[in-house]
Amino acid sequence: MTAPPDDCLARNEWICGEYLSTRREILVDAVLQHLELTALSVLIALAIALPLAVLARRWGLAAGPVLAVTTVLYTIPSLAMFSLLLPVYGLSETLVIAGLVLYSLTLLVRNILAGLRSVPEDTRQAARGMGYGPIRMLLTVELPLALPAAMAGLRIATVSAVSLATVGAIVGFGGLGNLIYSGMNTYFKAQVLTASALCVVIAVLADLLLLGVQRLLTPWTRAARG
Repeated sequence: MTAPPDDCLARNEWICGEYLSTRREILVDAVLQHLELTALSVLIALAIALPLAVLARRWGLAAGPVLAVTTVLYTIPSLAMFSLLLPVYGLSETLVIAGLVLYSLTLLVRNILAGLRSVPEDTRQAARGMGYGPIRMLLTVELPLALPAAMAGLRIATVSAVSLATVGAIVGFGGLGNLIYSGMNTYFKAQVLTASALCVVIAVLADLLLLGVQRLLTPWTRAARG
């Protein structure tokens, strides 16, 4: 008995509107988990990367070890990374987040440090002449001027996290990666394509959102281009 001509699920087509309507809750849950994994990992990585970059900028001897360690972490394959973290976190969502945090550190530390190093020395000298202490100078002079480079790193780290989060499917916490993985195992075309397309959409929207935030926080860059 052949499938009805309008039953794209039965025909296992790549593009199928019926899949979207019948699996809406599954897709929403997967998207929410994917967003949670990405947002938490990037925020935690940013909270760690900022002090590391400031430390590397303040004390030049610390820059080499900080960059070396974060670079080595980035070179570890994702499956190996999760395997190394498995004894610590077990099969949990925390395992995936920890892995994504470690991968994000390299991109964030390097870009924040590059932004801090790009602040002109005469600007620092002027701030010191006005009585700015180290903390006030960091918060009101150095970090604002380092924002373009720092935001560029944040955008790359976020898009990378969206992609790498799918690997979490191997431990059952991969957001849309769970659907991609199960769809590939069963050759469920509509599920694989839909979940993959949603990953791309999330990455593009996240990048555009951060680009908008960057433009709002750095109005002087728009004036310079104008």
